[in-house]
Amino acid sequence: MTGPVALFTDGADWHAARLERAIARRGYECRRVPLSACGFAVGRTESGLLLPGFGDALPSGAFVRVVGQGSFEQVTLRLGVLHALGRLGVPVYNNARAIECCVDKSTTSFLLARAGIPTPPAVAVQSPGMARAAVEAWPDCVLKPLFGAQGRGLRRLSAPADVPESEAVAGVYYLQPFVPPRREGEWCDCRVFVVGGRAVAAMIRHGRSWITNIHQGASCEALAPDGAVADLAVRAAAAAGADYAGVDLIASPGNSGGNSGQWLVLEVNSMPAWQGLQTVSDIDIADALAGDFLRLVDAAASAGLR
Repeated sequence: MTGPVALFTDGADWHAARLERAIARRGYECRRVPLSACGFAVGRTESGLLLPGFGDALPSGAFVRVVGQGSFEQVTLRLGVLHALGRLGVPVYNNARAIECCVDKSTTSFLLARAGIPTPPAVAVQSPGMARAAVEAWPDCVLKPLFGAQGRGLRRLSAPADVPESEAVAGVYYLQPFVPPRREGEWCDCRVFVVGGRAVAAMIRHGRSWITNIHQGASCEALAPDGAVADLAVRAAAAAGADYAGVDLIASPGNSGGNSGQWLVLEVNSMPAWQGLQTVSDIDIADALAGDFLRLVDAAASAGLR
């Protein structure tokens, strides 16, 4: 009998509730655990980990919905717990390495480029002078928080003088040239949701401005999860090592909807929200996630890893 699985989340999360129900429908016990309450207990527990609700036992699998806000030290500790679970044979979905690769936008850019996936050029530097040199080369560029999400903290820069002081960007400048829309004022991009190496849902996000995140007021339009955008999204998720991901793509200038070379992958999100996407998707996204996650749990149990 496979034991309970852990769902790492914080608080009353819409997504966690749907995941919990989807996992329970398949006959598995699911225990919600905040990573902020976890840690190491070397010499105190059999596993050497502190996992509320599990005591000396380990979960049969761990689904990472949220790592949570925290200091650099706190987030490092939480990722350390995920790394340790993987070392102990627990399937972690997504695992710590994938989360690290995706949360750091500069690493994502590097991995996408190395995999031959079309993506905008990017510069990540640690001094205002080097950032000003990048802006001089790209007179219209976007400054993004290295660890940001949901469109928060994005800025367009048009001149070296626009570069903020180091303290405003936590000491790191991540810059990309601005990708203009195909038609003036048509602010849109694509979000493709990848689960287990397959694109299961997709949408076009229509923004009120050049920032097209749902949390910034964008509206959703259904998009078939196939063709060039699906192919690129699946390849991008694989390049980042993600079991599941929300992949953001934008049409390259002059794109008329053709082959994959006319799209650019902007980001790979390893802990994506899907509440907006669900409103325009026929598939139950939580159910798709639960099914793929539990497939890995069962495979580990059959192999005797757990």
